[in-house]
Amino acid sequence: MKKNWYVIHTKTNCEKKVAGLLAKKKIENYYPLNRIVISAPTKKKTVYLPLMSSFVFVHISDEEMGAIKNTNFVINFVYWLGKPAVIQQDEIVNIRNFTNEFYNIKLERKAVNPNEFAKIITDPHIDVKGKFISVKNTMIRLWLPSLGYMMIAKLEKSNFDIYNYGFERSNLVS
Repeated sequence: MKKNWYVIHTKTNCEKKVAGLLAKKKIENYYPLNRIVISAPTKKKTVYLPLMSSFVFVHISDEEMGAIKNTNFVINFVYWLGKPAVIQQDEIVNIRNFTNEFYNIKLERKAVNPNEFAKIITDPHIDVKGKFISVKNTMIRLWLPSLGYMMIAKLEKSNFDIYNYGFERSNLVS
């Protein structure tokens, strides 16, 4: 049984509940959290919020799709071209790395054009799997082509060595 990563759409503010219900069904899932650091005059406060509101990623085979649809608080799969959208394993790994290393991440929608993927592969800064990271000034950006999002975070001045962030050197652009 081949498993793929898919995105499911949940009811508002139910990502954690859905993840717990799926875990009880022994279904591998992931909902990325954005670490929000709030500076107050006397101390810093850290809050964790879902990075992608109402989205949970699931690693399942086609046979397990019914179990997902029958889970409380799940609305449906996210579809692309009439089929449940498959998310590349690399993108899940990159999301995990990015959310572990950076905080106050912003998401920016980026149009997904199926014809664009041929162009992407020929770019010298992007490998065949489509990972893309750019660094400009103090901002780092990670493009998630199968999701149509750009993740953006600010680099800390104390550590500009982006090669320590778990991203491959061949995928970096300055």
